[in-house]
Amino acid sequence: MKRILFASLCALSSFGSLACDFSSVKFEHDFAAARLDQCKQINDSTYQLTLIPENTPINDSPWYAFKVVADKPTDIKVIMKVVDGHHRYPPKISLDGQNWQLQKYRLRKNKLSFHLKVSEKPTWISAQEILTNEQYYQWGKYLAQQQYISQEVLGNSTQDRPIYKIETKGEGKDWLVILGRQHPPEITGALAIFPFTETLLSDSKLASKFRKKFNILVIPNLNPDGVQLGNWRHNANGIDLNRSWKSFDQVESKHVDDYLSSLVGKNQKMRMAVDFHSTKKDIFYTMPSDYGMEQPYLVETWLNSLDKQYPDFNVIQQPGNNPGKGVFKQYFTDKYNAHAITYEMGDNTDRRFINTLAVSAANTLMTTLLNSDPITGK
Repeated sequence: MKRILFASLCALSSFGSLACDFSSVKFEHDFAAARLDQCKQINDSTYQLTLIPENTPINDSPWYAFKVVADKPTDIKVIMKVVDGHHRYPPKISLDGQNWQLQKYRLRKNKLSFHLKVSEKPTWISAQEILTNEQYYQWGKYLAQQQYISQEVLGNSTQDRPIYKIETKGEGKDWLVILGRQHPPEITGALAIFPFTETLLSDSKLASKFRKKFNILVIPNLNPDGVQLGNWRHNANGIDLNRSWKSFDQVESKHVDDYLSSLVGKNQKMRMAVDFHSTKKDIFYTMPSDYGMEQPYLVETWLNSLDKQYPDFNVIQQPGNNPGKGVFKQYFTDKYNAHAITYEMGDNTDRRFINTLAVSAANTLMTTLLNSDPITGK
């Protein structure tokens, strides 16, 4: 093992430099959700960046986000390699950190490379669009301008960041639970939760009718530490939160379990949960209809109805039962005898379609819950 690092190699940590500062080019990661672990100058215009996971073993989802600035306009080449993993996300480029487009790149032998024109004005590079804790808070604050919607702190994370819940209560005792961002890099799932929630909370005739009967609990950002740190998968303790719903040894999942238990203790009823994630393709992980839930065909009815609205898109349903795995979907169904699904959007799914599908999914879910047979769910 090499014990000496040359001056041209910057090793970054939360206790070290927040920039790889070379003679005329600087790679910055001093912002929320940034991630860059090592950088090395190869020649006058080529830089190698290394991505290292927070801990291992870990899901193969290397996250990166950084800014590049230069003393004067110049062309550079960036080579990115991964330790203990493989590239999952094609690079995105932005000039303001808000509007993103795909950056042309080449992937060869697990090294991803691309060319950039950089200048004094920062150029942002990220694995996916950046969605920070502050953006979630401001979104909830905006929603809570409506008198019937509240945003409050559910509890604090491992590193004492607030975990917010958005809530609306109607006349009934049934609850729909929406969960998001257990895994920080899964941005397409996050992009879906916004329009999905906004549709449920809108002033449409359907949504207004739905909220009279159903209460809605939204916890859009369960892992604020992982989001802030730019983690590949885990919380600040190095734990996959979507494997902690059996042991409840992480405060984030424990907060949710305690709150749901308190609602049920007040004679409220959990009816359904939707947990938003991302993976390589669009898919809906469900519980088997013969698992024993109330209204066993409820989710099939919902997703089949959604599928009929999109002749050119397949709403893929994949039932599964993994009682020992500690995932949220399984926990919710086992504890409350109610349906839960994992709503997965593909990493590279068109962002406009993510929005369109989420709106349709929310409207179809409301219609299904209001009109389905109380025994079968059909």
